[in-house]
Amino acid sequence: MTYHPAHISRLEVQIPGAPESGLQIAPKTVRDVEAVVRYAAEREMTIQVWGGGTHSGYGSPPEPDFVMSMANLSDVEVWEPDDLTIVIGAGATVESTEAMLAERNQTLVMPEHPGAATIGGVISAGVSGLRRGRLYATRERVLEVTLITGDARRVRSGGRVVKNVTGYDLHRLAVGAFGSLGIVISVCLKLWPVPPGAVTVDIEEVDQAGAITRPLAILETRDGVQLFLQGTEAEVEGQAARVGGPAQPGLDWPEDPTDEWQWSLRVPPALTRTAIDRIAPDWRYLAIHGVGEIRLASPSSAGAAELRSWAESVGGNLVVTKGIPTEFDPWGSPPPGLALQRRIIEEFDPLRILNPGRLPGGL
Repeated sequence: MTYHPAHISRLEVQIPGAPESGLQIAPKTVRDVEAVVRYAAEREMTIQVWGGGTHSGYGSPPEPDFVMSMANLSDVEVWEPDDLTIVIGAGATVESTEAMLAERNQTLVMPEHPGAATIGGVISAGVSGLRRGRLYATRERVLEVTLITGDARRVRSGGRVVKNVTGYDLHRLAVGAFGSLGIVISVCLKLWPVPPGAVTVDIEEVDQAGAITRPLAILETRDGVQLFLQGTEAEVEGQAARVGGPAQPGLDWPEDPTDEWQWSLRVPPALTRTAIDRIAPDWRYLAIHGVGEIRLASPSSAGAAELRSWAESVGGNLVVTKGIPTEFDPWGSPPPGLALQRRIIEEFDPLRILNPGRLPGGL
């Protein structure tokens, strides 16, 4: 089925924060998505897929012909609390889904302050929460994904069981692909149980956390270092006592720093302290120890070139997550696998109509 322009007009909406250049639409069904993609592919028109807009600062995308909101594709298809899995539409917000899962003491382990972020948006951007050092990154939690490719095929990869090794790992490749392999329609995620005990401890030095085996997170900002513990109430009470320092009940997650420019600095975990020492005094930061990611915010891009050069020299990188793309390259040096990445994308989006310009090298 090919959509007539009159059919597309029935899907028109106003998407808050979306680029004004494109026709803004919100498909109501998966068949709507397939038909719009087919219509766009036949005319070589580009589509920018929109979740909550919270990760729209990545890359240098051109002005799209269509902005497609996934808000209507947000239903829970299957939730198996006993199996710790959920199959849910990509347009569901992280916040509303976490609220639902909390009724059974479960969590998605996605960003702790998601704002308007959708599940599909988090997966497409490949971002993870502050707990990833203990509970793994988003990529490890995706069991299955359903995509609509750039030539309007419906593709499913993975399986709705925790242990699954069959088939091509497209569901893992889709994490962080920014929609270049297809529009995420629905996803099956591995959930995590939430223990009853949790505490946040203020510590003076990161080394103090050495008294704890696999804490939930060790985070550092310019205000100090915090240790996050979770388990039974007796476990966290004992761990907090061993570490010492002021403790408060619950998990007091800090928010990412914000400014005119925002960044993700990624280095080998052992170099996190060295990286912090290289951050300019007027830059704010949130460092995730044990992971090697430091989230940064700055009033300008001054000093970014030097920081990126050092990061790349040690096997890391500095990525712009919000800024002025024409002033500073958002990704830095193209990765060595860029040619392979280009060939893979050509298999799923041969005309490159889905979210073009988001990836390194302007891909």
